[in-house]
Amino acid sequence: MEIYNSIVQFFQQGGVFMYPIMVVLALGLAIALERYIYLSYAGARNRSTWDRVMPLIQAGKYDEARAYAENSRTAISKVLSYGLRRLGISRKRDDIEMAMEEGLMEVVPRVEKRTHYLATLANIATLLGLLGTIIGLIEAFTAVASANPAERADMLSASISVAMNTTAFGLMVGIPLLLIHAVLQTKSTQLVDSLEMASVKVLNLINGAQPQPQTQEALA
Repeated sequence: MEIYNSIVQFFQQGGVFMYPIMVVLALGLAIALERYIYLSYAGARNRSTWDRVMPLIQAGKYDEARAYAENSRTAISKVLSYGLRRLGISRKRDDIEMAMEEGLMEVVPRVEKRTHYLATLANIATLLGLLGTIIGLIEAFTAVASANPAERADMLSASISVAMNTTAFGLMVGIPLLLIHAVLQTKSTQLVDSLEMASVKVLNLINGAQPQPQTQEALA
């Protein structure tokens, strides 16, 4: 209970700028939670789709693999469906690779969606804390200017202490949001890298399964 009272007192003494910082914290946590759940779920579903499609591609059952990929809603299925669909039109590696890159361009923005907001919110929280401190110091010096000289030192120290609460709270919000942003950014990068790796493996399998043109020496 004492800790709770200390937190409430700390928040109340910070002034009006504590409220927008709290809003920033709520938005940041909401985005972080949504992104973490999405990325974890997307990674698990991608692995499941890959385990289902990979044996079909290895067996040369491209039509079945394409049908499964087109019926799936995972990120990796989107990339593979583009490539397998192009495979039915052209057997050239470059054409299939370009089709998969098109799928990646469609999927990657959804993977990285909203993650960059966390860094922005962290900066906003820090700046709001500094702004609250500056406003508090201005009000403190204005009040001290008309106070009794004997009380000025005590009033000034108390006012500065209160004004610093917003900076402290802004940093307490900004630093964790930056750390969360780094974690989610790494998670997003790993997911994108896995999609690129999967597309390269599929390309190599398809290219290796195609009959190679015979040379003049082989025909002779």
